[in-house]
Amino acid sequence: MKNVFLFLCLFCITSSINSQKNVKAPEPFGPLPTQKQLDWQEMEFYAFVHFSLNTFTNKEWGYGDESPALFNPTNLDVRQWARIVKAAGMKGIILVAKHHDGFCLWPSAYTERSVKNSPWKNGKGDLVKELAAACKEYDLKLGLYLSPWDRNHAEYGKPEYITYFRNQLKELLTNYGDVFEMWFDGANGGDGYYGGANETRKINTLEYYNWDETYKLIYSIAPKTLVWGIGPSEARWIGNEEGRAGKTNWSLLRQKDELAGKVHYTEFMSGHENGEKWVPGEADVSIRPGWFYHATEDDKVRPLDEMVDIYYESIGRNATLLLNLPVDRRGLVHENDEARLKELVSTIKADFKTELLAGSKISADNVRGNSIEFAAKNVADGNKKTYWATDDTINTASITFEFDKPTAVDRILLQEDIALGQRVKSFNVEVKVDGKWKTVAAETTIGYKRILRIERVEASAIRINITDSKASIVISTIQAYNAPTFVRMPEISRDRNGDVTLKSEEGNPIYYTVDGTNPTEKSTLYKGVFRYNKAVQIKAISFNDTEKIRSAVKTAKYGASKENWKISKVSSGDLKSADRIIDGNPNTEWAFGSEENKLPQEITIDMGTVLTINGFTYLPQQVGHNLNLISNYEFYTSTDNVTWKLQSQGEFSNIKHNPIEQVKTFKKTKARYIRFVATSGVAKTSTVSIAEINVIETP
Repeated sequence: MKNVFLFLCLFCITSSINSQKNVKAPEPFGPLPTQKQLDWQEMEFYAFVHFSLNTFTNKEWGYGDESPALFNPTNLDVRQWARIVKAAGMKGIILVAKHHDGFCLWPSAYTERSVKNSPWKNGKGDLVKELAAACKEYDLKLGLYLSPWDRNHAEYGKPEYITYFRNQLKELLTNYGDVFEMWFDGANGGDGYYGGANETRKINTLEYYNWDETYKLIYSIAPKTLVWGIGPSEARWIGNEEGRAGKTNWSLLRQKDELAGKVHYTEFMSGHENGEKWVPGEADVSIRPGWFYHATEDDKVRPLDEMVDIYYESIGRNATLLLNLPVDRRGLVHENDEARLKELVSTIKADFKTELLAGSKISADNVRGNSIEFAAKNVADGNKKTYWATDDTINTASITFEFDKPTAVDRILLQEDIALGQRVKSFNVEVKVDGKWKTVAAETTIGYKRILRIERVEASAIRINITDSKASIVISTIQAYNAPTFVRMPEISRDRNGDVTLKSEEGNPIYYTVDGTNPTEKSTLYKGVFRYNKAVQIKAISFNDTEKIRSAVKTAKYGASKENWKISKVSSGDLKSADRIIDGNPNTEWAFGSEENKLPQEITIDMGTVLTINGFTYLPQQVGHNLNLISNYEFYTSTDNVTWKLQSQGEFSNIKHNPIEQVKTFKKTKARYIRFVATSGVAKTSTVSIAEINVIETP
């Protein structure tokens, strides 16, 4: 009997193993990524570099008439770019090889508008070649941006230009090795130099370039290159230039509708649950307000708080992050930008230093065929090729992680095996504290990677509940971390009378200085609103008394306060309401112009005293969906309100997608009166608005 019993046991075990081996893997579901797209998504974080003629003309968009002789960096070092990018953990660099003004950073055989006619290296340089070599040296991937729009080319808008455009594509994809991403900007058609024509040329973006044929050309030369942007692209813009994906972010897109012009770009933030094509999102953002380098932005590098948020709201929301580093006139990544990047990397590394779930007891309420191959423990084995999967009929399930003792947790990371499709529609996270379950997060999509920041808890267990899925659940990774406390910077505001208000999000004490030095907890303690109506640079920190941790330094620069300013004249609209543009509050605005009172429209301001200024700033409306943005302007000054001088005119480039404060400088002059003229609006709107107008004072 004993031998029979042993035989039966062995038979059962063998049968069990054999049955597990026969459990089929989940079938792929819905649109799927190509291997190229999978490799691209795994890069996660890579750099953008904007550096061209605009760097030397202090523009965001060149008009197309600028001389190539202006391109003359004094200390260009692409190896410095690559070293900084590599140290930040980024996997590649996308170089703007040609922007809208048509200037080429390589000696193109098809135009004289390139580095070959610049003083740099006596016209013998090739910036694309140098960067390709630097990327190879530092084990980085090279990507290239080629603007379809060319404000210089005489044939732009005509069939002949397409041949020129494709010839340049061939040069870039043939001569510089592998290109991981080809980037096509969505700005196409408008005013330009166009070989001296100085006119506006309109095109149908989706038809003019014949994108199907252009893509065939690219893939015939460079099949490994992923194409981003216009046409039947393999990755999409995230719908803003703030580097942030939507909380819901599908890697799917109704691309047929998009190519038919039926999809608004704001839908790109979330993608489409019912999209017929895999088109994942790429979140692009500049480390400064502008894309190209401007010296006036040296102290406006995005704060650490904002950079950390961007990381979690891009990579942490199923997108890749393309971070722009605007190289300066020396040809180097500026010290301030490098310092902020180092701070970001240090913070993120600390947040994900120690994973907590690998040593926990892991169980799930459903495992596909009860097979070890698809067991719950696979989510914590560190192998991206293994996964926890449920039976085909199961689209809701729970997985639980139990700790030996209460463990502090404030980050949750999840990944689907997207090679089998994006499936999860909703999920929540529960933690067990003092024997009771508590929901700490309820979210929608996961995709390639989802990272949640939750309030720190001492949990004895964590439970992830998939509450809805398109098909059986396939999760490759679940991790948890306890990130260090992050103290956010205080907010600084000053009204027109010079009254300064400081606020801390967590209610922490705030310390500040007004002499330009960095504050510490030994600096002046903020006790309430104080008046400072002179030009000043205020620096402040929040301080966590409990953990003795300080925030990064928040800096705000102000000229003399505007208590003596008044609106003296408006060409349309209500004069009294116009006072909102000088009230110091960026969240109030004033609109002028209408169908009856078409642009141009102007406003005149009396500053109350003669000031020495060398520029002005225009802050667009910041609140609402329709911002009524001004695209072109004129700015005049006067000392007597009689004789006026035009100091600056032109366009606010790219303001539609990047509605930040616009800074325009000019030669130093004395003025008591200023006049701002809105000559045209974005999308030819008749009504435009202003949140704030300011001047830049000089000593």
